[in-house]
Amino acid sequence: MIDLSGFDHNDAANPNNNIFGLPFTEEDADLVILPVPWEVTVSYKAGTARAPEHIFRASLQVELFDNDTNDIWRRGIYMRSMDRKILLKSDYLRKEAELYINYIAQDENVNDNKFMCKTLKEVNEGSVFMNNWVYEQTSELLNRGKLVGLLGGDHSTPLGFFKAIGEKHGSFGILQIDAHFDLRESYEGFKYSHASVMYNALKEIPQLDKLVQVGIRDYGDNEWKIVCDSEFKVISYFDRELKDRQYEGQSWKEIAEEIVNHLPEKVYLSFDIDGLDPKLCPNTGTPVMGGLESEQVFYILRKIIQSGRKLIGFDLNEVGVSSTEWDENVGARILYKLCNLLLASNPKAEV
Repeated sequence: MIDLSGFDHNDAANPNNNIFGLPFTEEDADLVILPVPWEVTVSYKAGTARAPEHIFRASLQVELFDNDTNDIWRRGIYMRSMDRKILLKSDYLRKEAELYINYIAQDENVNDNKFMCKTLKEVNEGSVFMNNWVYEQTSELLNRGKLVGLLGGDHSTPLGFFKAIGEKHGSFGILQIDAHFDLRESYEGFKYSHASVMYNALKEIPQLDKLVQVGIRDYGDNEWKIVCDSEFKVISYFDRELKDRQYEGQSWKEIAEEIVNHLPEKVYLSFDIDGLDPKLCPNTGTPVMGGLESEQVFYILRKIIQSGRKLIGFDLNEVGVSSTEWDENVGARILYKLCNLLLASNPKAEV
């Protein structure tokens, strides 16, 4: 157990410490954040692969007191160093993916071009590598009794974590905060695209019992058909309908409790930051007008805990980077709240 007697949590954060200026090692911490600097299949704006290091720097400005959880940070939060090999592989394959995307945008036949066939194969194989790496990293942490949060990168990154969560916890549900369904069978030829993560989760994670999506407002009709044909395994809350219900007098409390009631006992949070109003995340990969306020999401999470359900892990993805550092500051504060709520949902004796 680390001695915190000499640590002044009200003082300026020490940049030589770990995330949020906390003095924990991985061994000391109850919760470990795994950064995954990967954005190979992004289809609009890039930059999210650098989000973990930008969020780390911004986290030094976050006040540690949280009126939801008081000083729960004392149980320990630690972020692993970013794996540069993963980042370099992402950078290389991203350039390959861009060439491929530009090629198919001209209505060219991929089968007529051996180089493009090879490029597509390399990108898909790279995504399998990343999925397996995330699975191995998160499995090892979970098996050591750690709570785990994943920090992307694009929204393709948590699939391996879903697999590890299912093996550790058995049946569970995902609460997805997102502007998009992410239910495409593949996108632009990429099987493990950021736009396909929930499709792949439904196909590949047998322990996944329920997917509840909140904030959806940009999607294709083929994805909507998957929702309609899911026999209520997938429940989607559209941004427009959420707002209509509030305009007509329904409280967020009523809506949040309804959302929570669809979830099983164990809940994993998959948080694509573009689910929020883009004023909070203007440099995310695919911003869409509309969206949630951060406090609306935190309210749902508090309701999950109050209901007796348990948060078992989370990912935070698609945080952009910018010269103003606004996105990464928002991302750092959301990350801190998610860490605290995950700790609060798992009392020390149960970790």
